[in-house]
Amino acid sequence: MQDAKTTAAPADAAERRSKPAVVVYPNATLPSVDMAMLQAARQSLTKLDEVIVPPRDGRAFHVPKGHFFRITSIEGPQVGDLNLWNADDLSERFFSGKTRALHATHLNTGDRLWSTLPSLRPMATITHDTLGWYGWDEDGGGIHDVIGTRCDPYTNRLLSGGDYHHCCHSNLARALGAAKGVPAREVEQHVHDVLNVFMCTGFTRDTHQYFMKASPVRPGDYIEFFAEIDLIGALSACPGGDCSASHSSDEAACYPLKVEIFATESALLTGWTPPERNAYPRSHGEKG
Repeated sequence: MQDAKTTAAPADAAERRSKPAVVVYPNATLPSVDMAMLQAARQSLTKLDEVIVPPRDGRAFHVPKGHFFRITSIEGPQVGDLNLWNADDLSERFFSGKTRALHATHLNTGDRLWSTLPSLRPMATITHDTLGWYGWDEDGGGIHDVIGTRCDPYTNRLLSGGDYHHCCHSNLARALGAAKGVPAREVEQHVHDVLNVFMCTGFTRDTHQYFMKASPVRPGDYIEFFAEIDLIGALSACPGGDCSASHSSDEAACYPLKVEIFATESALLTGWTPPERNAYPRSHGEKG
């Protein structure tokens, strides 16, 4: 069988390639976000809690619906891997693939983090991002991606033959296990694809491979979210540090991250209600 990479192009190749691109999910009909309300609400925040995520480790945190949480760089350039779950139902968790399809490969202020099927509802809305200025660089890189998965010990074993226990997958599993009072292996199946906070990534133009480069994050930079439902979150301070060279490594310079939980004045959220689960009846075309 001839290799697809060496197959001769057909006579009408140029015409086939010239077809217009069509956005798969036009999002103008998504439930609207009242950003004016959220921007007003975030001007009157009272800090309730703080969690420090150590380098090459993970920590869990709780955010009540109607509250804000913020992830901040505090000592040096550091990226983080974020998981979110419904606090009352771990089977409802952040759906990075659908979030990517509904918004973009990299998220910014006003974008929402959507939950898995069958719920498919906003879990959190990004309300502020101090790296929003970055946009797209000359390599096609952007910040806060939902295209990567997370570094994990299984892929590490596959590629290197060795075991590494501070991959983000393991960090998140330990963090969720600690929050639930069980060993990491008992909740590992709930760890899922992440929002790569502060990570600068894209796809190479020649081979279209996923790449990372040094994050522009600096101490004091933060990304802030509004919790649309009661959340358990877990954050891993990636063992790649700023991901300028490698990940799953004890050699990269790594720094802690800070998670803060804030309440706002309830009067400033007038008109807001937590989103309901998706209304699709789950019939899938079957009768009865």
